Amino acid sequence: MPRKPKRKAPASPAARGTSPEPYPSHASPSPAQCLAVRDALLGFHGFPEEFAPFRRLRLGGRSPEDCSSDSPPPPSPTVLDGIVTTLLSQNTTEAISRRAFASLKAAFPSWDQVVDEEGTRLEDAIRCGGLAATKAARIRAMLRGVRERRGKICLEYLRELSVDEVKRELSQFKGIGPKTVACVLMFYLQKDDFPVDTHVHRITKAMGWVPVTASREKAYIHLNNKIPDDLKFDLNCLIVTHGKLCQTCAKKMGGEKSKVPNAACPLASYYCVGEKLQQ
Repeated sequence: MPRKPKRKAPASPAARGTSPEPYPSHASPSPAQCLAVRDALLGFHGFPEEFAPFRRLRLGGRSPEDCSSDSPPPPSPTVLDGIVTTLLSQNTTEAISRRAFASLKAAFPSWDQVVDEEGTRLEDAIRCGGLAATKAARIRAMLRGVRERRGKICLEYLRELSVDEVKRELSQFKGIGPKTVACVLMFYLQKDDFPVDTHVHRITKAMGWVPVTASREKAYIHLNNKIPDDLKFDLNCLIVTHGKLCQTCAKKMGGEKSKVPNAACPLASYYCVGEKLQQ
């Protein structure tokens, strides 16, 4: 009598559309660690003004300090505006990338004009942001791909999709990498995601939240699996800000100048010294 085929076990949550955990035996960070670091950085820096508009969007237009406000929420940038802004922000400051975006919009009132233009006007418009040729090529390729796939240059339908669905959609377009997708998810779609930039990568390695050999891609997967959704936004903004402002951390993680963080740094007690995690 032929055997009945074995029934497959149901897929685990990690197997349904998300990447498998790269470090299953690495326990950090725990929810308690995430909360403690968020509170330490928030107490030290306050919430960064640079990211405050995005925080208000997540809270329906109200600041955390005034949840009773009846004022209308600020207008939300379009998804495409967010993607282009994120592409322009690579290898430059927030202020400069905003200036490049404003220059682009002034030169091209519609995205179709960006795709159809065959000269160097796009490069010229964003030159103040640096890497103009590279960024122009990525922006134009992305916009052309959107128009070819969707029939028009609009991505507002992404707001109705899940995180994994957004990742699958955006991965189809040339010029949009994983970090850009993560930033768009967190800032412009108000989704619970945790991008890993240079500051986040270095600081989370220094705290022992990811192995010291972790690539940015694997760190992204591990941290998104471990950090509670309700802490991801604040924690990410605060770590990025701390990485920009704390010279002690920059020295510690940039070379051999400082082996032990200064006690004034709010993360001093969380950093790994040698092989031990100071908690």
